[in-house]
Amino acid sequence: MKTCYPVILTKCDDGSGYLVYIPDFDNNTFGETIPEAMEMARDAINVVGISRQNNKLPIPEPSAFESVKCADGDFKILVDVDFEAYRRMIDNRSVKKNCTIPSWLNEMAEKANINFSAVLQTALKEQLHLN
Repeated sequence: MKTCYPVILTKCDDGSGYLVYIPDFDNNTFGETIPEAMEMARDAINVVGISRQNNKLPIPEPSAFESVKCADGDFKILVDVDFEAYRRMIDNRSVKKNCTIPSWLNEMAEKANINFSAVLQTALKEQLHLN
């Protein structure tokens, strides 16, 4: 489920980019451009959020956008995150599954050097309408 966290962007004095402050996580990151700063904020929020979940700690609720104050010259934006989607993206461990197929189909597939895991992954993604 997606949620949005407010973040504060501060343009660096030397023009090298933007310092990003994430108040709800008391965390900083950096991006050379606004889109990169937003992406770095999204990644930082996701990493800290997943780490908190792994350690059985609560993930902070997003502050109300209006309640986040920033200094003159800074600006605030909302960054959307989806902790479940991020976890799926970074969790690339393999899981062994046992499946049953007719022996004649197994023999034909082995003769054709078909990679059973690849076929199963492709079929599952198709069935689940995933990219």
